[in-house]
Amino acid sequence: MTRDIGLDVQQPAKECIDPKCPFHGVLPVRGQVLSGVVVSDKMNRTVVVQRAFVKKNVKYERYEKRKTKVHAHNPPCLNAKEGDNVMIAECRPLSKTKSYVVIEVAK
Repeated sequence: MTRDIGLDVQQPAKECIDPKCPFHGVLPVRGQVLSGVVVSDKMNRTVVVQRAFVKKNVKYERYEKRKTKVHAHNPPCLNAKEGDNVMIAECRPLSKTKSYVVIEVAK
């Protein structure tokens, strides 16, 4: 049984029994929805997602490239790997550094 999380994303094909899965568990998602590339999947059920963005430098009236890394929970039904483009959604704090969960893996 798959839950509707209220966002326009594809439902995962596989099922899981993870309580921290937004589709098959009880984790609600709210707030920001971000996208990025998985740069590490070495942790247990956690991925590191790198986001690239531009920020305006007011003094020189130019834009500079910046990037940041975000830790996100990786449910077993999605199972994002290194190099995948993913969408992550904000949720309640799951640990000291994790406040996001993977909701879609772009092919």
